[in-house]
Amino acid sequence: MLLGATLVGTGCVHRIHVTPPSGETAATPLPVSVQLDVPFLAIEGADHMPGIPLLDWPVKDLRPAMIDYFAQRQTFTAIGTEPADMRLVVKAWLTLRAPDRYLYRVHLESDLSFSGRAPLKTYAAEGEALGSSVRWVTASDQEPISEATAQALRNLASQIEQDRDLVIKSKTP
Repeated sequence: MLLGATLVGTGCVHRIHVTPPSGETAATPLPVSVQLDVPFLAIEGADHMPGIPLLDWPVKDLRPAMIDYFAQRQTFTAIGTEPADMRLVVKAWLTLRAPDRYLYRVHLESDLSFSGRAPLKTYAAEGEALGSSVRWVTASDQEPISEATAQALRNLASQIEQDRDLVIKSKTP
């Protein structure tokens, strides 16, 4: 009986993995290396109602996806999880709403600072995508979450790249 309950319980979880391609390249990389920190990824909304499949999208999946995104886009000269010239802290939220079709919204709040200093600038970026009217299989969540994440990252990267002069002027010699 316990085995049957375990199998039913694990079949109701949609495990999400994102690899959003940048599709664009920064005009000129910011001349700094960046340490990325993603302290949390919160999920709220329609997946928490009884009988609805749960999402499993851990921050340990989002963090490398973000590093790959910024590296492909060449926003910075280097980005990773090790200490660097600057620190980018990104807090992430995924919200689901289900009026007719599921609406997936990824919201990112970010602080960019030189290591050991107060934030130089704070950013907010969002992306959203419509999904299907039902969530029967993981793919019904996977595709819109990937799309919304790519939009949010594109928005965040564009904002940071526009502040190139601010970063260069604030850089310590």
